[in-house]
Amino acid sequence: MDRGVRKVRQSIKQRKKMRERHDSSAQRLVPYLADDQEKHGFESPSYNIEPTYDKKTERKMQKSTMLIKVTASIVLFVGSAFLLQSNIPALQQPQKWAYNALQNEFPFAKVNEWYVTTFGTPLAITPQGNISLGSDDNPMILPVIGDVVETFSANGSGIMISPDEKTVVSAINRGVVIFAGNDKETNKTVIIQHADNSQTTYGFLSSIDVHLYQIVNPNQTIATFQPTEENEMVYFSIEKNNQFIDPSQVIPVDDIP
Repeated sequence: MDRGVRKVRQSIKQRKKMRERHDSSAQRLVPYLADDQEKHGFESPSYNIEPTYDKKTERKMQKSTMLIKVTASIVLFVGSAFLLQSNIPALQQPQKWAYNALQNEFPFAKVNEWYVTTFGTPLAITPQGNISLGSDDNPMILPVIGDVVETFSANGSGIMISPDEKTVVSAINRGVVIFAGNDKETNKTVIIQHADNSQTTYGFLSSIDVHLYQIVNPNQTIATFQPTEENEMVYFSIEKNNQFIDPSQVIPVDDIP
């Protein structure tokens, strides 16, 4: 009796073991199919795959940024040109700042002198018309015909010349116009930058015949002067390395052209 019970129990254990082995074999044979979240690291596919519309949006943003930069550059250029050539009194101080920045950062006259030496003709920043080059070997003369009624020692920065009648105002040397407009101290004024890093200023003019960045040559007319009761003199100065120079050291002021 006991022996029969033990055989039954052993038979039941063997069948259980065989069933467990069969189940484990079946599990190994059945392929494991991962769901979509497991395939993508337990995250929604939308987080790992960039939608097409995002790329288009990025390209549109890049184009918009470039357009904004180009527009800003054009506005800055046009605004600077308007500022430098404007005669509006309220813009005189910003005009001075812009002029000083351009003057100090770029030697227009020196570049033009190199261009003339290399190629034989002036660098045409703007249309110049038919202009004779002239010669720098000729002695410099006063910019206007008249008497020197206020010397450098009395003025402190330049000289005052008093013409007897309407006359033209001429550049004393080749250079580039870096200012042509109204100055708060000398009214209608022309400033010319020269290749030796000097600049000449012609003030209290009646009219201006040149424009910004125009290349001028020795003895070329840059303005006219008409004596009036309010204004009888032309201001003239020479400046180099931020220091004023007595024109009598450069030009024989006693010699009237």
